[in-house]
Amino acid sequence: MAELDWGRLGFAYVPTEYRYVSRYKDGAWDEGALVTDANITLSECACVFQYCQACFEGLKAFRTKDGDVVCFRPDQNAKRMVDSAKRLVMPPFPEDRFVDAVKQLVLANKDMVPPYGTGASLYIRPFMIGTNPVIGVKPATEFEFRMFCTPVGAYFKGGATPVAVKVSDFDRAAPHGTGHIKAGLNYAMSLYQTELAHHEGYAENLYLDPATRTKVEETGGANFIFITKDGKLVTPKSGSILPSITRRSLMYVAQHYLGMEVEEREVYFSELEDFAEAGLCGTAAVISPVGRIHDHGRDILLPSGMEEVGPVIKKLYDTYVAIQHAQIEAPEGWILKIC
Repeated sequence: MAELDWGRLGFAYVPTEYRYVSRYKDGAWDEGALVTDANITLSECACVFQYCQACFEGLKAFRTKDGDVVCFRPDQNAKRMVDSAKRLVMPPFPEDRFVDAVKQLVLANKDMVPPYGTGASLYIRPFMIGTNPVIGVKPATEFEFRMFCTPVGAYFKGGATPVAVKVSDFDRAAPHGTGHIKAGLNYAMSLYQTELAHHEGYAENLYLDPATRTKVEETGGANFIFITKDGKLVTPKSGSILPSITRRSLMYVAQHYLGMEVEEREVYFSELEDFAEAGLCGTAAVISPVGRIHDHGRDILLPSGMEEVGPVIKKLYDTYVAIQHAQIEAPEGWILKIC
């Protein structure tokens, strides 16, 4: 195993030895292979540079208490990437080959999977780009699918300490109904607002629906979950937010493992002060509790406060992480054993 200070890892790129690469040309994907070169050489006129024809995914591998290495629901990332590719006029990378690439990549870099109990994991980043020169506005005809991995720690500074978010004055720049390709479109569009939020001391921006600016959507990098005072999990329903695998999995865990009532519905901003707990969820963040929401001069404080995680979100987090690390039995198909 690599000699890293696993417990002090942040969410930053640490190069690993191998990555998986497959190229698309003349209407077909090649066989793909593991390579050691982390660099990509492209024409200055490559479609990814000119018209940003690209999409990506994110998933994680973990080391269990018994020393096994497992991956959490890679088939769902494979399916979502197919949706992204179709929407961006890119040739979908076959789902079975996606999962096989995950297996090859993690196995080849198994010494970089952090030890159990450190709170760290191996983050896996698949992405696809248009590679041939394109100067007219049209899709590329050649593509590269690449998957690399890097050991990471907590996404938000402070780990489980509740974070603060602010209501953004701007809308996200994605058209309604394109939430499933957020990875390919939205993140760059939210960078400016995210940097402003960080400068002001907030972890994220809370985005409202662009039509009425009365309903909660998501943040720049995570979905919302809320806990009502009577213990119900509520999460926003919208056609323009990312269909998060983490959020969907948490809803299942809440209902089937913790016996909670779960509701996916429109969440009005005016409701926020009535919730007992709130959290940001995603592959990178897992669940980061929210203690304060800043709205143009006034603060909405969640009863969980800014010092500790609320009891329901803590129980949900602990159960979810235990499933990811194969400590408790997972639903069928959720855990892929690598080695």
